[in-house]
Amino acid sequence: MKKLALFDLDHTLLPIDSDHEWGEFLVRLGAVDAVEFARRNDAFYAQYQAGTIDPVEYLEFSLGTLATFPRAKLDHMRAQFMTEVVVPNIRPAALALLKQHQDAGDLVAIVTATNHFVTEPIARALGVEHLIAAMPELDAQGNVTGRLIGTPTQGKGKITHTEAWLAKMGKTFADFESVHFYSDSHNDLPLMSLVSHPVATNANATLKTHATAQGWQLIELFND
Repeated sequence: MKKLALFDLDHTLLPIDSDHEWGEFLVRLGAVDAVEFARRNDAFYAQYQAGTIDPVEYLEFSLGTLATFPRAKLDHMRAQFMTEVVVPNIRPAALALLKQHQDAGDLVAIVTATNHFVTEPIARALGVEHLIAAMPELDAQGNVTGRLIGTPTQGKGKITHTEAWLAKMGKTFADFESVHFYSDSHNDLPLMSLVSHPVATNANATLKTHATAQGWQLIELFND
């Protein structure tokens, strides 16, 4: 594998934010206090869009929510979430882009700030073997404790975690002829600025302005 292709997940490969949608799903199920949870979930989402979110604070909120349910209940809700929310939002254009890199023999990975519990089945549904995501701590029974292992996979943290993932394979970014990174968000500018082929994908306004000024490639996989 001479080339590396990295993908953000939310609003890049999916036209939704899976983390925010998971929270909305819990509200619809009645699994959390609707008013208070929705207020905090929406506030964090607005902070993320503005680039002002504290990733540790948010992950403590999201992982703390997971910790309130036994693992069997969590797994059942996650399967329902995949069926009702995620799978209907998997688009042919995203699958085709992934397949293009996979068929070329590139090493493909999703690098997301969303936690591993929510995103693991999404990566599997997209046909991507490698997932770099915020890791929740699990107890001996597999229940989520509410604590984060290591540091968040956001901003510069995406570089740190991707480098650690590559190191486990005895590789660095320099070992690849080219490195693509597809993202919709200015929150990913640290990693986008590092790779040889940054691709602004369904870019938000801030990223689109920056990408245009830098002469980066811009693509649209969907319009919603």
